[in-house]
Amino acid sequence: MNKENLLKKYAKLAIYQGVNVQKNQTLVISSPIECAKFTRMLVEEAYIKGAKEVVVQWNDELTGKLKYKYSPMEVFETVPEWVKESRLSYAKEGACFLSISASDPELLKDVDPKKVATFRKASSIASREFSSRLMSNENAWSIVSIPTVGWAKKVFPNVSEDEAVEKLWDAIFKIVRVDSQDPVKAWEEHKNTLKKNMDFLNSKRFKSLHYTNSLGTDLIIELPEKHLWAGGAEFTQDGTEFIANMPTEEIFSMPKKTGVNGKVVSSMPLNYGGNLINNFSLTFKDGKVVDFSAEEGYETLKNLLDTDEGAKYLGEVALVPYNSPISNSNIIFFNTLYDENASCHLAFGKAYSLCIKDGEKMSEEELLKEGANDSLTHVDFMIGTKDLQITGTTYDNEKFDIFVNGNWAF
Repeated sequence: MNKENLLKKYAKLAIYQGVNVQKNQTLVISSPIECAKFTRMLVEEAYIKGAKEVVVQWNDELTGKLKYKYSPMEVFETVPEWVKESRLSYAKEGACFLSISASDPELLKDVDPKKVATFRKASSIASREFSSRLMSNENAWSIVSIPTVGWAKKVFPNVSEDEAVEKLWDAIFKIVRVDSQDPVKAWEEHKNTLKKNMDFLNSKRFKSLHYTNSLGTDLIIELPEKHLWAGGAEFTQDGTEFIANMPTEEIFSMPKKTGVNGKVVSSMPLNYGGNLINNFSLTFKDGKVVDFSAEEGYETLKNLLDTDEGAKYLGEVALVPYNSPISNSNIIFFNTLYDENASCHLAFGKAYSLCIKDGEKMSEEELLKEGANDSLTHVDFMIGTKDLQITGTTYDNEKFDIFVNGNWAF
């Protein structure tokens, strides 16, 4: 199948299976300007499916880098009200949201990290209500990725720009199952597999998970008593199915905020705000990061943890088998959407309210009481390895192997 047909299949998959635009609904797309051709395909597919309006919010990270280089710090301390309302107003009207994640992993490595941290915190504050709506599934949302030159060259540094982009396209088409005869059917089968694992975990009612591997990870994560595991397809509060991440290989839940103890070591680089954090470790006591190190990106990691008090606690625990399509590609993507689905991972910051029974109906105070973490940020980082062992202990003190040698044990 030629590339043009694959692109159309990918656009249709994102609209029909990913964000699942409904008839007479508004779709808001966030897209890098480099992705204009594919974005226009998304727009057309959304209208064909029945969208009332498709709004595209363009961004250009090269222009953003110039802003970081020349603008004074005060520019990054606040976000204009119109920017805040540009997505929130559509969300309140029932829109769905599709984002294209395709940033250059090292674009901002020479930029003042304090400017980046200041702006990310200001943006998080401004988008808090919008982010809460998405994390509680009030609105359908999805994230997909397509190659850009900067990203592709980081993944495939030893070939030309054109070849790097084509190699990344080939990898993406395979991983998101676009190269299959019937991608929709392939995704239906994949969702069913994820659901079986999710149902098993929910049936066991684990009290804690114990992680160990040869990198030095030795971590115990307690789970709230009313925790729920989720994965694959999700549903808005009015029952519309969508897939938040394409690709997705994870089953995830929330840790108990004060119930994380021990040490965890990263297994992949983390691309955070145009900077890489690599070979880092974190030590937790009663849920909080009390010590950390990083061979690369120490200041970036420090700024991330200093976002607010909640950034020093975990908001997500996600299980991904080592034997999975992205991991088996043997490619480090330097893109969290892909790398997190190649590896078991955790997340600093805010927990998903859908991961606790009736959480979508709870106030922030009620969620905190149940053991959920709250923060302005939510950042995934990868910890899975081929020798990762995870043992679960239930509330009846039964022990089960969940992962053995990096893969599901059941």
